[in-house]
Amino acid sequence: MAHPDRFLLAGVMGWPVMHSRSPMLHNYWFKQHGLAGTYVPLAIEPAGIGPALRALQPLGFAGCNLTIPHKETALAFVDEVADTARRIGAISCVTVRRDGSLVGTNNDGYGYIESILAEVPGWRADAGPIVVMGAGGGARAVVLGLADRGAREIRLINRSPERALGLAQEFGAPVHAVAWEDRHAALEDAAMLVNTTSQGMVGQTPLDLAIERLPRHALVSDIVYIPRETPLLRQARERGNPTINGLGMLLHQGRPAFRDWFGVTPDVTPELRQMIEATL
Repeated sequence: MAHPDRFLLAGVMGWPVMHSRSPMLHNYWFKQHGLAGTYVPLAIEPAGIGPALRALQPLGFAGCNLTIPHKETALAFVDEVADTARRIGAISCVTVRRDGSLVGTNNDGYGYIESILAEVPGWRADAGPIVVMGAGGGARAVVLGLADRGAREIRLINRSPERALGLAQEFGAPVHAVAWEDRHAALEDAAMLVNTTSQGMVGQTPLDLAIERLPRHALVSDIVYIPRETPLLRQARERGNPTINGLGMLLHQGRPAFRDWFGVTPDVTPELRQMIEATL
């Protein structure tokens, strides 16, 4: 879709935000599709998220992505919240309509599922029990995505049990909470393990989990992408489990955002993945 009348603008709001690879991702797509525009990092302090969102339209932005700590608080500042975002309880993307109103969506669950299918085309969410570590915003998006794909049993485990219990009660079947002390036993017949916590990220301690209890055929996924291989993924790979890191989730969640802003649905190419991997 051509936009001869304007320079296209979008960005990502976060605090901090300069670590984000989203500008590299979207600016690659601008170049690939011959569009005149740019995607910029926007360092927005928590108290400024409302005014910042309201400034998108007068400044000519088509929209923005949201990262920590704005995904939940932004709900109060948009005019419409898409059903998926409402169910997750967080917004990852804001689109500015022609009339200046703001629509909040959440593409994280979509990005996660697409990242799995890209690596394992025959993957099925109903292949067996799925263990999900964590009960924060990332977990909400992943769990909803898995449930919508037909997962029959999702075992949710969190160090603070009340968060896991609350999420399980909110989502209902197939999600149920498992006590932290039972986390190792929960792996024994699992078809998939997903880490949605920050454990294993650069500067964080590794996830405390006895992965030797996991079947060797089980898929191990981590939504962390810095480092490219977390301690959990390294342990899983070394014992023969298939593994997937969080980079694909980042790449694929950007596709519907770019489409909504600019009318073009971009692809995740090997060149794009390699370009971003080189910076990790």
